[in-house]
Amino acid sequence: MTAAITPFPTRSPLPFDPTLPATERHGMLLNALPPPLRSVLETGSTERRPRFSEERFDGMAERWFPPATVTPQDAAMARRALDDMAETVLAPAAPNHLLARILALLSHYPAKSMAPDVEQMIALDWASDLGEYPAWAIDAAARTWRRTRKWRPSIAEMRVICEEICAQERALADRLRAVVKAGEGECQDTRPDGQVRAMAAKSIRRMR
Repeated sequence: MTAAITPFPTRSPLPFDPTLPATERHGMLLNALPPPLRSVLETGSTERRPRFSEERFDGMAERWFPPATVTPQDAAMARRALDDMAETVLAPAAPNHLLARILALLSHYPAKSMAPDVEQMIALDWASDLGEYPAWAIDAAARTWRRTRKWRPSIAEMRVICEEICAQERALADRLRAVVKAGEGECQDTRPDGQVRAMAAKSIRRMR
């Protein structure tokens, strides 16, 4: 007797409204995922460890581990959602948009005149160092800076704000990536019991 196969959910674009608060944006994305995939994300576990930078305590770092029961179908759904996020929610900003936004922001804080070739190199630095972030996060970071700071921003300061703004979306993408790896037999669970649980899950699936 062959095992029953659950129909694969119909594909639909992930809803996303960057004007919403981070918690609401995250909830909207989660609710749009197929129920089986949401269940996987809800039953995973999180491990917290202290993080240090330059020999200083830098807060707690969190790492999420998928449950040992992840199936290839779960991985396929996670990969689909991950691809959708990469193409829309987390798609890097277009260079023209990025440069226009940064030049507009810097214009609010006039600096000493520079040679044209130096200005061009500075613009390229901004484009290179912020190019990994989506346009909506860069726009929000620029708006935050205008409304809260009185001085000209640095690239490092803008990167920190961009990271904070899209932190939940990136965390969700990391979890989906972990589900894909686990379902495709590339589980990265390095806890002592992680390998045992993964092997047990595979054995159970073979016995079904």
